[in-house]
Formats: sequence, structure tokens, C-alpha cells
Amino acid sequence: GDGGSRAPDTSLFVPVPLKPVDDAAEEDVGAELTRPLDKGEVLKNLNKFYKRKEIQRLGAENGLDARLFHQAFISFRKYIMESSSVSADLHIILNDICCGAGKVCLLGHVDDLFPFFLRHAKQIFPMLDCMDDLRKISDLRLPPNWYPDARAIQRKIIFHAGPTNSGKTYHAIQRFLSAKSGIYCGPLKLLAHEIFQKSNDANVPCDLVTGEERVYANEDARQAPHIACTIEMCSTNTPYEVAVIDEIQMIRDPARGWAWTRALLGLCAEEIHVCGEAAAIDLVTELMYTTGEEVEVRNYKRLTPLTVLDYALESLDNLRPGDCVVCFSKNDIYSVSRQIEARGLECAVIYGSLPPGTKLEQAKKFNDPDDPCKILVATDAIGMGLNLCIKRIIFNSIVKPTINEKGEKEIDSITTSQALQIAGRAGRYGSSFKQGEVTTMHRDDLMQLKEILSEPVRPVKAAGLHPTPEQIEMFAYHLPDATLSNLIDIFVSLSQVDGLYFVCNIDDFKFLADMIQHIPLNLRSRYVFCTAPLNRKEPFVCTTLLKFARQFSRNEPLTFDWLCRHTKWPLAAPKNIKELVHLEAVHDVFDLYLWLSYRFMDMFPDAVLVRDIQKQLDDIIQVGVCNITKLIRASQSASAPGTAEVVSEDFPFSRTKRDTRAVSHHHGAKSTEAFSLAVEVPTERRTRNLKGYRSATRQEDLKSHGRGSLANRLLREGLLTQEMLRQLESEWQDQHRNGREGLGSKRDDQNNPKETGKKKK
Repeated sequence: GDGGSRAPDTSLFVPVPLKPVDDAAEEDVGAELTRPLDKGEVLKNLNKFYKRKEIQRLGAENGLDARLFHQAFISFRKYIMESSSVSADLHIILNDICCGAGKVCLLGHVDDLFPFFLRHAKQIFPMLDCMDDLRKISDLRLPPNWYPDARAIQRKIIFHAGPTNSGKTYHAIQRFLSAKSGIYCGPLKLLAHEIFQKSNDANVPCDLVTGEERVYANEDARQAPHIACTIEMCSTNTPYEVAVIDEIQMIRDPARGWAWTRALLGLCAEEIHVCGEAAAIDLVTELMYTTGEEVEVRNYKRLTPLTVLDYALESLDNLRPGDCVVCFSKNDIYSVSRQIEARGLECAVIYGSLPPGTKLEQAKKFNDPDDPCKILVATDAIGMGLNLCIKRIIFNSIVKPTINEKGEKEIDSITTSQALQIAGRAGRYGSSFKQGEVTTMHRDDLMQLKEILSEPVRPVKAAGLHPTPEQIEMFAYHLPDATLSNLIDIFVSLSQVDGLYFVCNIDDFKFLADMIQHIPLNLRSRYVFCTAPLNRKEPFVCTTLLKFARQFSRNEPLTFDWLCRHTKWPLAAPKNIKELVHLEAVHDVFDLYLWLSYRFMDMFPDAVLVRDIQKQLDDIIQVGVCNITKLIRASQSASAPGTAEVVSEDFPFSRTKRDTRAVSHHHGAKSTEAFSLAVEVPTERRTRNLKGYRSATRQEDLKSHGRGSLANRLLREGLLTQEMLRQLESEWQDQHRNGREGLGSKRDDQNNPKETGKKKK
């Protein structure tokens, strides 16, 4: 981006409302000097003013594009027409225009209104007056210059490049441990914890710093020379001998990439050891070229062989000890673990929203050679941060729901990078399995997985950036009436970045900003609340943040008692999946409290007590997860036979009431598709879809289960279960027999209490 000013997205400019003058007591000086205005004449002339090409050109020169010009005019016209009086100078001009109209001697011309119009436009669009300032503030073109401390030293950059299980991080950590002082920056609390542990075990005193936690190696809370932190928490003004930045390819992450950019450009360390995929080498080298620092690349090969098998698993009957089934949705996790247990096997379960303690406990259980639990069911959460002894990775599916730039849900094949990261977990160096294997659950996915794994990883093209609180504060100074969400939008729309960078998506930030907009907070506090790490798909956590902000704005400290009342602590062990999901949300609420307690100590004073009950909650959740299949069974008996609570995975995207009566399960079916928990379609949509499918199924023979068959695809995406399929089939035959239309009577048996077992509590 060159210095040329980029046209702003004016749809983001929200007009500041101006009230018409409505005060009879106000002397109408203009009327006394001339005469009262004829509003009809005024209206005619204002509309004439609006239509003049010359005026539109003048407007454009002053930053009013067609949209702003129109909005400003409507507001200006309304202001004049509805005010009981206008300023004397404007009154006189209007009077001259109205009197002079049509006469040879023109007293006034409509164009004379322009200065008044522009003054009004700048009142309702204050950004027009300070565009240059706003552009300067949002100019993100030379990020290296934001870190003068780092620029003052010549740093040595060493890039440890290689796949999962190549020992790249191990070598960087060895250097970290041997240094006089060091900082480790990782993407996950689990990774920071692991290095903190490793370091202290090696008698190298090391502190732990995450968003929610500070643990000091020294009793007296003096800072240790070594520190392990989550990357967002690293300090860019403390000098270290060695810094380690782990998983550098995440610099391209649409939401968190900025934290890697900041660490890479800003850490004050003599040596910076960067670990990650080779796909990031070129970008890191280019970024360091702009700071005048050289990059030494050390390439690592995988330490144990990894084989892609020539056959799919096809049935859970073929599972072996050391297998890990990877799913991309919580519902699939429930479904698969339930079926594994039905075969008399024990399995461990790991997914993203579990507390770190529970994840470690489940990993330990699976890794322990003396534990009967020999199978793991997990999401891609195992891609990083846990040491697991896996012999074989089995992809339950190779499509993953993602959220695109626009915030819409999409289902897409996993990327080569994701596939390698997960597959690479098999056959860990130093574990009991000397080599790893990878395959898929379904035969038709295997070819595609092989293709995905054989493609080169796309090189990382750009590094993330995001506006700092200082920049937003300066913006707010110029635009005092704008909401925080709107400020951020205008900032991003005006921002300019070099080709090596991009602005991270700020959807979560804006979601929170809109949610707490009506609460009176100063800008700094508001900004902090909006950067709180929470999952916006969890309604309970979101409403809690709202309550935190409200109390905070009233200057009432959030005490331990208040939090216990709000979360109904103490809590019992979960009896079904819904309760387990709620406990996970409460754990996140405690995290949120702890996170805020480090930013507003006096308003969130009870961190010590909260950390205590969070530890207890972690234990309760562990018990729940150990009994997960019992919970699934309980959820099923509460709904229809053979189904589980369907967990909504798309709050706040869908506000439709969900139907938890998933369709019943036929035990004779071989494939896992038979048991689809993920009937994630709201009732009305499902019925509509069934009708739509019916016409489609006429052309598609339902019995053909070839690749790409509609039925097969719907099964795989969880929009259709085997049972629904059979139902459609029999209906289709009925219809052929007696030409009968309508689904109603067939679906009624689902509402028959005899069929549904125990009524839902």
C-alpha cells in the first residue's frame, strides 16, 4: 500500500443525530431582520440545491460521496424544515434565495447554502473533518518500527523447520534451558505448562504466565530468569538471552496471527528460536529482511516413519490398541465413543472445550500401558499440546466445519497442513510405537486423504496485525460519539498494510463490543472486556460477561459469593451430556473471572478462591468425562431410544429452537453412519428438507451407495440418519403404490409415547 489515500467505506459512517431547534422562547433574529420563512418555498429550493451537479461535485471534494451526500442532505433538510428558527445568517440566505427566485436581479443563489450544508454535514459526520488524522492513526505499514527496544539490538534468528515429531522444538528448548535467561511463547496453556514443568524439573527456575494464571518458581514471587507463557502474554520490553516462538505458522491465523507477528518483531532477545512448518520459512525471512536481521534455517526430518495405509477401517470392530479416531464435531465424538463402548472397549475422550486438567488426565489414561483404556476418540485438539502414544490415526471424516471471513459456517475438506499436523501424531518418537499409521473410517475418504497428504503445504503468505488500544483510543478522541464496534470497523476500513501483512478478523471483539455497548464504561475498560478470551458460541459465558460488565460499571466488586450464586456453586457431577456441557461452560466462566482479575484486581478480588473451586470443578468434569458413555446413554433414554442430546454447535449463528428427538438407531447397521447423533437440523428445516429430498430421491436410487450419492452425502454430513433413510424409502414405495402425498402420518409415530420410551424430564 502506497501513501495514496484509500477511499473509506462510508457505509460504516453512522450519523450523529442533531435535534431541530424547538424553542419558542428563542428569539428568531433572522425573522426580525427580514421576515418569517415560507417553508414551502424553502423546501422547493432545498430540493433544487440537492439536484445541482455543481453542489454534488463540491460535496465530493469535501469527502461526501453519493451516500454521505444523500444522508447529509436529508438530515440538513429535516433540520431546517423542523426547526422553529434557524441561525440569523442562514435565515437571511434562505430568505434571499426564496425572494430572488425567478427575478432577474438574483438576491441569492441556492449554491450559497453550501457552506451551511457542509457545516451541518461535518456535525453529523465528524470523521469528515479529521480523515487525514484518522488515516495516519490507522496506518499499519511499518510494524517493525512499533518495537524500538527490539530494533535497538541486533537479534539472531534461528528457524527450526520440520513436521510434527521431528524434534524441532526439542532442540530449541535445549538452547532455552542452557541460556542465562529465556522466554518460551506457545499457542496453548498446555504447552506453556509443559515447558514450565520441564524447566523447573531440570533445575532451571521458570515462571508460568497465561491470561488466567501466574505461577512463580520463587517462593517470594520474584521473577525467575526463565518464563513460559501463552504467546499473547509475552513482554516486548524485557530483555532475554533466548526466546522460543513455537508453531510459527500460526502467524497466518485469521484471529490470533497478530500475537506471533508481535513476538517475532518485538521480543528483545539476543537469539530468537522459531519452530514450525517449513511453509513459514520464506515469510519469516522476508519479515526479518525488513528489520535487517538474518535467518538461519535448520531443517529436521521426521524421527519415526509414518505410513498411509491402503485400507480404511470401515468398522469400529477393527479397532486395535493405540488407535485414535479423529472427529471434527463434538456430536461425532459422542456418537463414536458410544459405539466403541457398546463393543465392550474403553476409550479416552479429548476435545477442545475440556479443561486442561481433564485433557491431561485423559491423555495420561490413554498413554498408561497398565490402563485398560487403549483407544482415544479426539478432535483436532490433539494436533498440538499433548504428548500421546498413538499407533494409528483414523480420520472419522475429512471435512471440517469452519467459519469463513464473513463469519458464515462452511463445511470444507481439511487442509494439507491440518491433515499433516494430526496424522503426524501417530508413532511419537520415544513412545512404545516406533512407527505411525494413518487411515480413514470410510473407504471413499481414503483416496482423498492420500491426495491431501501428498500435496505440498501452501506457503504462509502474510502475517496478522491488529489495532492496539492506543490506536483505538486516538480514534475515539476524534470520533467521541461512535460505538467501539463502529470505531473498529472504521479503523479497519481505513487501515493500510504492507503486502506482507493482513489485519486479523475482529468478529469476536465486535460481537462482545455490541453485546456490552449499552453499559456505561470508559473506553479502556470497554476495550479490555472486548478482548476477553471467550467462546461466543456459549450463551452462558456470554451472559456472564455481560453481568460482569454491568457490576463493574456500577463500581461493585465481583466477589466470590456473587460468582457462586451466579453459577449455583457447588455443582454436582453431570448426569447427562447437557449437564457436562454446562459444567464446561462454568469452567470457562471461572477462566473469564481469573482473566479479568489480572486486569482489574480490585474489581475481581477473589482470584485465589475462584482458582480453588475451578480446580474442584476440573475434577468433577474429569469424572463426567470418564463416564461419558453413561452420560450419552442417560441423554438417550431421556429423549428417543438410541439418541443423545444434540449439542448445538452454532450459537449465536442459529436462533432456531432445536429438535432433540434425533431418529432412532438400528443396531444391525455395520457402518458408523448408522448412528448419527448430529441431526443438527432444526425441526422445521428438517421437515422441509425431507420433502425436498423426497423429490431428489426419486431420481437417485436410495440403495446405490456409490461415492457422491446424495443419500451418502447427507448421511455423512449428519443431515440424515439410516432410520430416516429407511423411512423415506418405505414412503417412496408407498407413494408409488397408492400415489399418496404427504409426510405427516408417517412421522407421527415419533410423537407416540409408547415409542419414545421414558418421557423427557
